[in-house]
Amino acid sequence: MAVVAPEQEVRAEAKWVRSSARKARLVVEHIRGLSVPEARTVLAFSTRAVAHDVEKVLHSAVSNAESNPNLNWSGDDLYVSAAYVDEGPTIKRFQMRARGRMGRINKRTCHITIKLAQRPEAVAAEQTPTRRRRRQTTEQPQQTEQPQQTEQIEQTEEATA
Repeated sequence: MAVVAPEQEVRAEAKWVRSSARKARLVVEHIRGLSVPEARTVLAFSTRAVAHDVEKVLHSAVSNAESNPNLNWSGDDLYVSAAYVDEGPTIKRFQMRARGRMGRINKRTCHITIKLAQRPEAVAAEQTPTRRRRRQTTEQPQQTEQPQQTEQIEQTEEATA
């Protein structure tokens, strides 16, 4: 029976981010499954305010991967294996309304988690030694093809004449 080694992951989490989980999930869905350089590009050009917070978490996860002495991972070889947003506690505030009433204001928070793993190609490259293979060339004489084509053209010209 083949034993599959568990995939190593590095994670970073930001708690009590002052944004609703619904808004943060819209941004996180865009980077899930992308490589780290692609995810940084997507977040840099995102117009949403919470993209800045997600970018901080991504930067923290990459730093965790690079500073871990057991892994020796490079930030360019990583991809976002999992990214999700959970709801945090809601801060409740009240605002005075007309006729002595109060309106409740919910200030929502969320917890952003990003997990990074090494690309499968990078893992395979580390485990297998690189070998050069000789390219097998099939000899196809190109010179013989051109005279045949010209002979066919000459034969068609003679037949039409």
